[in-house]
Amino acid sequence: MKIFRLLILYMLFFVGNWGSAQTVMEEVQAQSKKLEKALDSNDEAAQAESYFKIGESFFKDGNYVKSEEYFQKAKNIYKQENNKKKLEQVTRKLAQAQEKQNKILPAITNYGQAAKVSYSSEGRAMNTNDVERLKSSSQTVKAEAIQNNMQLNLVEKENAGLAENYSQLADINIQQKDIPKAEENLNNAYRISKKETPQQALEINNKLTDLYVENKKFDKAIEAKKKVLKEDFLKEDSEKKVEQIQQLADIYIKKEDPKEAVNLLANAYGIAIEKGYTLEAQKAVKKLDSLYGISGKTDESVKLYRDFLGKLPDLISKDRSLVDNKILADTEQRIVQLEKEKELKDQLIQRKNTFNYGLIAVLIILLLLIGFIIWTLRRVQIKNKKIALQSLRREMNPHFIFNSLNSVNQFIASNNELEANQYLTRFSKLMRGVMENSTEDFIPLQQELDMLHNYLALEKTRFTDKFDYEVEVDESLMISNLQIPGMLIQPFLENAIWHGLRYRSEKGFLKLSFEKEQQYLKVTIEDNGIGIEESRKQKTEHQKARGGRGMKNTLERIKLLNDLYKKEITYSLTDKPEGKGVIIIIKIDLNLK
Repeated sequence: MKIFRLLILYMLFFVGNWGSAQTVMEEVQAQSKKLEKALDSNDEAAQAESYFKIGESFFKDGNYVKSEEYFQKAKNIYKQENNKKKLEQVTRKLAQAQEKQNKILPAITNYGQAAKVSYSSEGRAMNTNDVERLKSSSQTVKAEAIQNNMQLNLVEKENAGLAENYSQLADINIQQKDIPKAEENLNNAYRISKKETPQQALEINNKLTDLYVENKKFDKAIEAKKKVLKEDFLKEDSEKKVEQIQQLADIYIKKEDPKEAVNLLANAYGIAIEKGYTLEAQKAVKKLDSLYGISGKTDESVKLYRDFLGKLPDLISKDRSLVDNKILADTEQRIVQLEKEKELKDQLIQRKNTFNYGLIAVLIILLLLIGFIIWTLRRVQIKNKKIALQSLRREMNPHFIFNSLNSVNQFIASNNELEANQYLTRFSKLMRGVMENSTEDFIPLQQELDMLHNYLALEKTRFTDKFDYEVEVDESLMISNLQIPGMLIQPFLENAIWHGLRYRSEKGFLKLSFEKEQQYLKVTIEDNGIGIEESRKQKTEHQKARGGRGMKNTLERIKLLNDLYKKEITYSLTDKPEGKGVIIIIKIDLNLK
């Protein structure tokens, strides 16, 4: 007999457990399809909505573990999206699911969070009341919090919440040993819930019958259970009806009325076989077997097992709940798979973005480095050019210096101390002016004129009776404020004197004029010397080999100044008609920085 029973149990093990109604399976399936689309399109709001609805389906069916799982997923998304209205709703439902599992501390936390994000004063008050109800050790405080919520639920016409409030008050009544009041509150809760939430009504009925049984009021427990068996919502759900019949049989067993319990279990077994509820049929067989064993009716037990075993194949083939549970399990597995795929996709995108951002950062750093190098090189070039300019500014024709000193020596040798003294005075002023302005690229026109006057006076003294000169400055020029390159004009004057005027047999003339022409300062040097071509013919081989160092320096200076300051300094040399002198025109951009 024992082996026979084990064989039956072994076979039933492969049948599996079931508990979710077809409506839950259908809802989860429908939401999983929506969830797949939402995950593909990365629609966070739609994902959260699907999670929330799946959680609600499990909650209504009494599967609070699963409902907590999906409510938590929805909460995470709503929190990320900062959707306070939805966040309050799902956080409260999560707290309720946790409370149903007796997870009090997490429930308190979530009720508190729901109160913080509440978009209405009613919602904030209701969640705060639930926090007080769970935290407080005072039954009076708990009852006050529940009654406050009852008022809110009455206003909002929230029947499920109101029924739960009555059930919560009953818990307080039980703690206070006030059984009649607990009975009254549970009956009120059942009356409200049976209209809209059958699963809640069944849970409240179970709590009421358990209260009666604990207090040995078996007749009242039986009456309450028979009452629920007559409800319309059980007529349409034979599966739940079988469960309630078996619970009624359990009450008769506790009342020590095995005969009535056997009749009820036999009835439950018959309905389960007819409707195709494998697990409920198994439960009925096990309980009947136990009762037959107690009463010594072994034959009845064997007959029952044989009947069950014979009907088992047909029973399994009719049992839609097994298929539905398999579909539900597969659907949940598919949801998990979709979530993993999305997580992997997000990781790949994140890695790609990280790589791209890293590459962009490297490129930016590289560009900055290149820019810095270019900037540094540019600065070095500018510095080198400025050093070159400074060096060129300090250079004067060494022959001029040597000849000037030689002229002084001649004046001294001929006892012409006055001329020597005057010459030295002008020479020292010229040298001092050159050295003082050697650090500046531009100097006031007045200082340049002073140096040029000194230079021309020195050359006139050295080349006695070779030339006269005239310096003419346009009165409109502000010579004290106008800035021009220092000693830029002197080499041109030196060329006019040394290569033009000094070779004349008669006394020559040099004219230096300054005038403004648009944005330029126009400098004109005009002489009546021997001209460019004749000057070239008279150059010695030594002069040709040495070249014009002064003019080379000047041309380098002009090029450097144009490059550094992005402005325009130009010059031109032309012979007068019939080779009777040279005209030099220098134009200096007045907008130089």
